[in-house]
Amino acid sequence: MLRRGGGMATEPLLRLSAIAKRYGAVTALDGVDLVIYPGEVVGLVGDNGAGKSTLVKIVAGTLQQDRGEIYFDGADRYWASPHDALEAGIETLYQDGGLAPHLTISGNLFLGREIYKEGLLGRLGLVDNHAMRTKAMAELGRIGITNVSHDVAVATLSGGQRQAVAIGRAVAWARKLILLDEPTNHLGVKEVDEVLSLIRQVKGSGVSVIFISHTLPHVMEVTDRVVSLRLGRVVRDSPTRDLTLDEVVKDITGVVSVRK
Repeated sequence: MLRRGGGMATEPLLRLSAIAKRYGAVTALDGVDLVIYPGEVVGLVGDNGAGKSTLVKIVAGTLQQDRGEIYFDGADRYWASPHDALEAGIETLYQDGGLAPHLTISGNLFLGREIYKEGLLGRLGLVDNHAMRTKAMAELGRIGITNVSHDVAVATLSGGQRQAVAIGRAVAWARKLILLDEPTNHLGVKEVDEVLSLIRQVKGSGVSVIFISHTLPHVMEVTDRVVSLRLGRVVRDSPTRDLTLDEVVKDITGVVSVRK
């Protein structure tokens, strides 16, 4: 099987087949097929109500599909909970970043995955802050995040730095796939550049990325492929290099732009 973006043959990391989801009388997803390859950045775009969030939640295990199959890392899967997806190597970064503002970077990186001291102290529930700080510095440094202080609360960081920490946390734990939901929202130009650069570094590490965004220029800049959803259906799945911004807008809205 050939990789969709070209290059050497490889098997998909993720394959969704005929995924459907309804909320009462409302159809959120109607037979969605999606393939993600190892080390690929795929943009998932669509208007509000197109089904993006529902699809991401199904991949992340937060929701279960009504119909359809999930194949991940060579096996037929069913996520009963987000924990199943996490165990398989999938990390999700939602729009709010999910950071605890009063904790430090290492505190956030290891939130829910704390390293405990050895021996009796660990059994008493005492965490090893030094070990977590050292590992946090190493993990973030591995993906190029070196310009943040590890001893201050996350609330004191800039928006771009907080988003970098949130992505860094996802990268540190993701072994296979990261789902990024609007990671550049409400950021300045410099901070957006930092986040997009981080996405490129994630790709370079071999981890796949699904990048959800309404900011189409950002999608066009960093993705290998764009998947457009409209009314719960895939209306286009094409390599980014073969698309123009106008074509993506048309796919999302169903309206052909007119230039004078």
